[in-house]
Amino acid sequence: MEYRNYLFSAVSVMAMLGCYPAIGAETTADISSETSSAQSSSGGGRAIEEVVVHGLPFARNINDVAAPVTSLEGDDLIRKRRATLGDTLESQPGIHSDTFGAGSSRPVIRGQTAPRVKVLSDGVEVMDASSVSPDHAISGEPLLLEKIEVLRGPSALLYGGGAIGGAVNLIDKKIPTVIPENTIDASIELRGGTADDERTGVAGVTVGEGNFAFRMEGVIRRSDDYRVPKWSERHVDGTYNDSSTASLGASWVGESGYFGVAYTRQNSEYGLPGHSHEYEACHPHGSHLHCGGHDHDHDDDDHDHDHEEEGHDVPIVDLRTDRFDVRGEYRNPFAGIERVRLRAGFTDYAHDEIDDGVVSTTFKNKGYDARLEMEHADIGALHGVFGVQTNKSKFSAVGLESFLPKTTTKSTGLFLLEELHLGNWRLEAAVRQEWYDIEPEAPRAPLSFSPFSVSGAAIWTINAEFSVALSAARSERAPNAQELFARGVHLATNTFEIGDANLTKETSKSIDLTLRKRGGPLTFSVSVYHNSVDDYIFAQTLDQYEEFRLIRYAQQDARFTGIDGEIAYQFSPALRTEVFGDYVRAKFKNNGGDLPRIPNARLGGRLIGSWQDFEGDLEYYHAFRQSDIAAFETETNGYDMVNATLAYNLSFAGADGQIYLRGTNLLNKLAFNHTSFIKNSTPLMGRNFVLGVRATF
Repeated sequence: MEYRNYLFSAVSVMAMLGCYPAIGAETTADISSETSSAQSSSGGGRAIEEVVVHGLPFARNINDVAAPVTSLEGDDLIRKRRATLGDTLESQPGIHSDTFGAGSSRPVIRGQTAPRVKVLSDGVEVMDASSVSPDHAISGEPLLLEKIEVLRGPSALLYGGGAIGGAVNLIDKKIPTVIPENTIDASIELRGGTADDERTGVAGVTVGEGNFAFRMEGVIRRSDDYRVPKWSERHVDGTYNDSSTASLGASWVGESGYFGVAYTRQNSEYGLPGHSHEYEACHPHGSHLHCGGHDHDHDDDDHDHDHEEEGHDVPIVDLRTDRFDVRGEYRNPFAGIERVRLRAGFTDYAHDEIDDGVVSTTFKNKGYDARLEMEHADIGALHGVFGVQTNKSKFSAVGLESFLPKTTTKSTGLFLLEELHLGNWRLEAAVRQEWYDIEPEAPRAPLSFSPFSVSGAAIWTINAEFSVALSAARSERAPNAQELFARGVHLATNTFEIGDANLTKETSKSIDLTLRKRGGPLTFSVSVYHNSVDDYIFAQTLDQYEEFRLIRYAQQDARFTGIDGEIAYQFSPALRTEVFGDYVRAKFKNNGGDLPRIPNARLGGRLIGSWQDFEGDLEYYHAFRQSDIAAFETETNGYDMVNATLAYNLSFAGADGQIYLRGTNLLNKLAFNHTSFIKNSTPLMGRNFVLGVRATF
């Protein structure tokens, strides 16, 4: 491991000293003959160019995709990036975040999150432990991403029936796909924040000669506990986040494709707010909790107990991951095949949860995910892609919170997507068959599942500006190891979890209708959807003692119905306004009860403009009160959020640069996130200003 530590140290030093620069230097092009993605600027004076979705088998303009797709890239991504993926995406229509302090957050798409939302690194799973618990950070580093794509509805099913909520595809630059035009491309960025005293450095460089290109990049972040207004304490204990990431990649690039490999090392240390030692001895008696000599039942309303926690510091997570990526594309390898695409990731992930300086629990996940796609030439009017995906992971949790047994999960999937053009109509159909084997340690018996998913879509291009897309899918998701075998205290979420090895597959039947207008001063994309899930697996709360809950994984039919979208009007080349919003209603079919932790509705607007070398935006949205709550849940008040950005573009010494200032929660509102497991103890960050300077060479 010494060579890994040496690499990590070398790249981290470059990031801090700015010797070599990072994100977004070269223009990353799709190596196929399709038009490459051009970034969408947040400045009203720049033309919004074509945005290509790379997470789908065919490089497709975002306006020509059947199901809704969100693409965050360019200057917009640079300014909105946060330390975690969920926080980075939370302002996008239909996307929220299940925040867990400052160290971890996962995307919540249309009311659903992990394990129904998959996070991908350029098409293959990140293979961390984030699907097990919201306090486990997603191992992707937002500051090193070139683009984030969010696939919703049926478009995500090619990545598995488990992605019935959606898929988040992280596009990075660790493996070069083109040779830099001037031999070397580089950039550097420094940024700092006020509410959490953030200090961050980002740097990277791509060099190339002939057919070979090399990439080196790194990030160092330091932040303290963040401030909140009108709270018992000025800071929220345990909301600090220190992390470092470094990557080294190399590739061979030719006229017909490329092949490359990359190694990434990530270290992270962050706090676990909301953690309480007083519940460590809690255990179930049937469907009731027994805590600290107190037999709790539903007739007990008083919890007047003296719990001592003096001497206990906030627990921390010490995370490290080593990952190797292999990527390649080859055009026209032989007759009938137009493109072969390979993606593979090999991950060795581990994190320690440390309490009072002692490791209490160690989580590990070691495995791989590999995907091979082949795009075939036209067969009559049909054009399509077929492929295979296989992965394997060995997961373990050892220590105080070993509520999950050691488990090996293997899966293989075959998929096929075909499209047909008929005048102004484009029809799509896709199928995926999977085989899952879950092998827990003895004496538990292994289980096998065979989920099958099918989807179809029709896109009608009415004219040059308007289009209507209708997509539908029937997909199946196999229960995961946590839902099947959990048994024990999970202090991060203040729960005692009980799995059920008799759980069956979920079956989701979804439909999505999207109306789009592109061209002209008025543009919009609005989607309505309905998702009916038979045998929906959820964590049913059986009993609660203070903030500690007894949960059991159960199944019940559920329904998700909602709307999300965005409307924009371009007043002039330098001024644009947008209105955006989202709403989802999630209920159980039989008894009409509400599902837990469903995001509140939002409605807001933005004003985006530019003048000479200045760009800026002003954003306001209202998060409505969430009163549709599940049993043992509490309502969450609404709040107003105001954010703004001001940026100045400049050039000096042959480099292009930008200075930007972004303010969030400018009204300094005390706000709580309904989707968070620890919402009552961890409010959202108060007023914060991030000042950044960035240069590309």
